[in-house]
Amino acid sequence: MQNTQRCVKRMSSTQQKTTKILVSHIMEKLTYTVIKTEEQYFDYCNLLEEIDFSENAVEREDEIELLTLLIKTWDDEHNEIPEMDPVQLVKSLMKDHDLIQEDIVKIAGVGKSTISGILNYKRRMSKIVIRNIAKHFKIQQEALNKPYRLEGQN
Repeated sequence: MQNTQRCVKRMSSTQQKTTKILVSHIMEKLTYTVIKTEEQYFDYCNLLEEIDFSENAVEREDEIELLTLLIKTWDDEHNEIPEMDPVQLVKSLMKDHDLIQEDIVKIAGVGKSTISGILNYKRRMSKIVIRNIAKHFKIQQEALNKPYRLEGQN
């Protein structure tokens, strides 16, 4: 902001008027703004999902990237989710979405014994499990790709 003010001070009055008109024109055309409220955050999340699954998603790639950036910025600044290990996170997602282990088997695309081993800290999540769960719940893969202790490890 200070840099902008310094630049404006160096401009002639005609340049300042022209700049104000230009900025006003740009702001009128500005479709998205920095997220300032939780309501706006959820509106953008819903809109992003709608665009992402639309038939013309490819043509709207820039719009998808901008919405993703705005949402990620909000998430980073308002991260109220306590740090969880990946297994705790999966269990929390199961609880929040009223899912059972069999649902996670289908989502992850692996067998019952694999999911049982993961949920009981006896097995690590494979890349495909991480990818499928993250994609289904629309979370970043990094949240599931953190190290965690397996049963019996020191």
